[in-house]
Amino acid sequence: MNTSPNNQQAAKAQTFKALHERTGLFVIPNPWDAGSAKMLAALGFEALATTSAGLAYALGRPDGSVSRDEALENSRAIVEATSLPVAADLENGYGDDSEACAETILLAAKAGLAGGSIEDATGNAEDPIYSFEHSVARIKAAVKAARSLPDPFMLTARAENFLHGRTDLKDTIRRLEAYADAGADVLYAPGLTTLEEVDAVVRAVSPKPVNVLLSVNSPDFTLDALAKLGVRRVSVGSLLARVAYGSFFTAAQELQQKGTFNFVENAIGYVDINKMFK
Repeated sequence: MNTSPNNQQAAKAQTFKALHERTGLFVIPNPWDAGSAKMLAALGFEALATTSAGLAYALGRPDGSVSRDEALENSRAIVEATSLPVAADLENGYGDDSEACAETILLAAKAGLAGGSIEDATGNAEDPIYSFEHSVARIKAAVKAARSLPDPFMLTARAENFLHGRTDLKDTIRRLEAYADAGADVLYAPGLTTLEEVDAVVRAVSPKPVNVLLSVNSPDFTLDALAKLGVRRVSVGSLLARVAYGSFFTAAQELQQKGTFNFVENAIGYVDINKMFK
């Protein structure tokens, strides 16, 4: 007997929730389309998360220029590409007010997502972070929307200070603690660069799970080191997309400037990639 889409979504939601509740760390890589999602699933990852920057690049745009409809359409394609639970980068909820955050969570669940993140970045370079009180109100509204759903929806609350040049760990922790108290399921401060910073965040919001971003600015981060600190989830943001586009650009550059094609040595075999996409 075939499982209905609703039952499939419920199963994915329960699986995703359980990943956060078990002992140990899991990696949640970030595909930007159905093809990259299938590749990650073939490698044995247990869950996926979208990347707003990766999608923007695929559309030929800079990060921050994708609409909610476009993001949810991309999320739906990634959800349908594999049997894995998928969480979405929902940016700032696609609106300044709390109502926009709540509506975005409901639409995300409708798209088949098992979770999603809301950040406290405004998108305004002149005033990049929402006030503390408004940020907490936005997370409260998102939590209320998530709790109204029939299946679990793992809501991640993001404190964006470090990504916007505000390396204020005290304020970042204050925000994460408030988001945890508001009911967020996962806490996330992208841009942390030292294990000491990560340790302080994990301790502050324990026992709530913490997501940590791997990046070129955090060379000391390893899965073993993060696991020892009690980190529950690790993501890579736009890194895989940038690696893919970097390889593409380097190969095209070689072809155009040198007239050679040594880049073929790094290409996935035609037969192999076709098998992966079946």
